[in-house]
Amino acid sequence: MGLEFSRRIERIPAYPVADAYGERAPRVRLASNEAPFETLPAVRDALAAHAAELNRYPDPSAGELRRLIAERHEVPAGHVVVGNGSCEVLMLLGEALLEPGAEIVHAWPSFSVYPHLSAASGARAVTVPLDGEHRHDLDAMAREVTVATRVVIVCNPNNPTSTALPVARIAEFVERIPPYVCVILDEAYSEYNLLDDPAASVALLEHHPNLVLLRTFSKVYGLAGLRVGYALCGSHEVPLALNRVRQPFNVSTAAQAAASAALGSQDAIVERVARTVAERISVAERLAAMGLAVADSQANFCWLLLGADRDEAAVVAALMERGILVRAGAALGASEPALRVTYGLPQENSAFLDALAEILGA
Repeated sequence: MGLEFSRRIERIPAYPVADAYGERAPRVRLASNEAPFETLPAVRDALAAHAAELNRYPDPSAGELRRLIAERHEVPAGHVVVGNGSCEVLMLLGEALLEPGAEIVHAWPSFSVYPHLSAASGARAVTVPLDGEHRHDLDAMAREVTVATRVVIVCNPNNPTSTALPVARIAEFVERIPPYVCVILDEAYSEYNLLDDPAASVALLEHHPNLVLLRTFSKVYGLAGLRVGYALCGSHEVPLALNRVRQPFNVSTAAQAAASAALGSQDAIVERVARTVAERISVAERLAAMGLAVADSQANFCWLLLGADRDEAAVVAALMERGILVRAGAALGASEPALRVTYGLPQENSAFLDALAEILGA
């Protein structure tokens, strides 16, 4: 007789990881929504400065990083939670808030980790389809909230469809949600969203103790390999709960130092956003010239609709044969043939577009 595992393990879906992470061959990697730019100079300097301290445990409270984040967003430091990527903070929220009999409401398709929260906790997931423009249907989501609802998640901009809603719409939605429900606004790509200033949503925290904003250093700050994310909370109660369920020393010394340095590099971040948006426009124009439709992207990736008559898996395989990695829509919840493609450097985007045109005969 072998080991007997918890039944919840069977419920938890495997995260759809992109292929070829372990391969050393040069490839055009447009599959994981990473920043294509080299590590910020200030980050490299910070890592070098702390290299001699790695024999010591990191600050378990990430006090200096939380202070800098709080100053950046003008919120109390006691309302900031730092984690091993925003994914860890998200899963801590699930652990702290969800249990059998509770409900969680989120859109679908959306971030692939959301189904883990219900599966791991035994809560019931209520998924709401996106609207015809691949955006959150906030009215439909609000209608699904019941006395059993503990968590509602809005991913804005949405992963994988790249679409976003203005903060004014989000504010109206949060007003409609009862105060006993935690509203998680997942803003991993907020810096790329041109509908509003990235700081606009932070003002909502003052009026909604049940609101939590998720942010990350993995995207525009380029620290995906170090894993640092954080939450801005509308009350001090959420951080207290999360600190009870998180593991100690969850953010490494290197990660804390790198994130602190990255926060001080805002001029470089603005430049990188501008370069990404320029590529976003250029890629959309070339795809349109091929007769392909894309969702209205407010992120650092696009949601490319291939058309019902095309074989999504065959297109992904043909791109991979040419050394270009993208994400298949089917693995991300798409109901029609689609690709999620990260915006890379200009030469990477050109390689992808040329290869796609060849494959489709466009």
